[in-house]
Order: sequence, then C-alpha cells, then structure tokens
Amino acid sequence: MDTSRRIAGFKYDCLLFDMDDTLYPLSTGLNLACRKNIEEYMLKHLHMEESEVPKICVDLYREYGTTMAGLKAFGHEFDNDEFHAYVHGRLPYKKLKPDPVLRNLLFSMPQRKIVFTNADQAHAHQVLNRLGLKECFDSIICFETLNPPNYTNVPTDNLALTWSNSFNKDCNQVENRCFNSKTQILCKPSVEAIEVAIQIANLDPRKTLFFDDSARNIASGKAAGLNTVIVGRSDLVPGADYALSSIHNIKEALPEIWEVEGELQQMIQSPAVETMVLA
Repeated sequence: MDTSRRIAGFKYDCLLFDMDDTLYPLSTGLNLACRKNIEEYMLKHLHMEESEVPKICVDLYREYGTTMAGLKAFGHEFDNDEFHAYVHGRLPYKKLKPDPVLRNLLFSMPQRKIVFTNADQAHAHQVLNRLGLKECFDSIICFETLNPPNYTNVPTDNLALTWSNSFNKDCNQVENRCFNSKTQILCKPSVEAIEVAIQIANLDPRKTLFFDDSARNIASGKAAGLNTVIVGRSDLVPGADYALSSIHNIKEALPEIWEVEGELQQMIQSPAVETMVLA
C-alpha cells in the first residue's frame, strides 16, 4: 500500500493491529490447534513429562507472553524455525475464509496500517492471505522483526544501542534490533517489545491506535503510550480506551478513524501494492 495515502488532519495516522484472534474470531479454533501442536512439540522434541506438559505450556504463556519465550528462558535449546514450522505449519488454515467486509473496512481507512504479531512471518502470510487481507496492510512486524535470525551477541541491556539494516529474499528487514536471541525472545506483552515495534515502524504513539485481543498486551500498549482498543469483548480492560466485541464493529465504535479534524482534505487514492514485511 502506498504511504502517500497518509493525510494530515486525522486524529490517528497509524493503526496497529494484532493478528490472531483479532482479525479473525477465536471461534475458528486455530488457537486451540496451536496449543495442541505446542504441547506435542514439548513432548516429542523436548522430551518433557506428558502429564506436566499442558500446565507448563499454559504457565509459560502466562508468564512470558508465548510458550516459546518461556521455554527459551528456562534453557531449552531448539531451532526457532523448526518450532514455528511444527506449531504453525500444521494448523488447519482452511478454517479461515476470506473476509470481504473487513477487507473493505480496512481499505476505506486512510491511515497507515501495520500488523503486529508474535507469530512468525510464514504464519502471518498464511493467515492474511486466507483472510484476503494481505494487501490491506502497509507492513508486518512479526517474530523475525523483533528476533532477527542474523543476531549479534549483544547484552540485552544494550538493546537500544544496536541496530542492523539487512534484507533477505522473503521480506524487507528495516532497522531491526539484534540481540542474543538464544537467551531472550522479545515479544508482546513486553513493554520493551512494543517500544521496539514503535521505533522500527517510526510511529508516534500519541497518534497510533493499537488493536489487540489480549488484556495484557493492551495494558503494555498503554504503558508504551499507545491509544488502545481491546477486541473480542464489549467491556473495557485496564489500559483500554475502547472495546470492540468484533473487529467488524470498528466503524460504529470508532468513527473518528474516518473523520478529518478541522478542514476536509482531498484523499489521494493509489493502487495497492504488495505488503512489505518488516522482518
């Protein structure tokens, strides 16, 4: 999508969207299928006690944001790509159907739009393609964005000082931080992960609206200075400015996305181009 569509005068100049269980409903069952695959990986590849795996999986998710991050924090060594291939590569993606209503809503929004997910880029592409939404977004911030594969061995307390500009054949890697990903996985709901995403995408938090289905992620987004929308429930959670029972209710709940503050300005229409992935 051409960023020349960005227009001065709107309350928000960027919309930052979580993907799983935000752009599609929890009822699709992908979440449960993903957890099942994680548990199988822990059992078959990490040789953990079968009776303990379900509880460990949930506990690590709650403590570290993703089970993968928790496993790494506890010293389990495994290849990140292999883990994602096992956990996401076997998901029943056929349950995801094109969503023309959401597609039209997203295309009608004049702001820059970015997907911000803890998932790997392959999963992000699968989901967005299945939903018919890939062309709706300017860029994607995913696992590889925050945890670049060609990291350098840098102490985690020096993250703010170390950046790299590198590219690979599948995605455009823009000013990614490099750090020792063997010892730390950077992901939501870490406030630091959200702050890194803000810097990578060059966002003004005060003019960015962040959509997520996780109350923890919303609280962290607010701590990072973002305007926040909890998706999938009608009641506000701590840190949420707005609540959406469904992403499809966005126009009714947030008409200011389409409203110009002050004098109306001419919208510059331009054809959509292939989504760039910030990874």
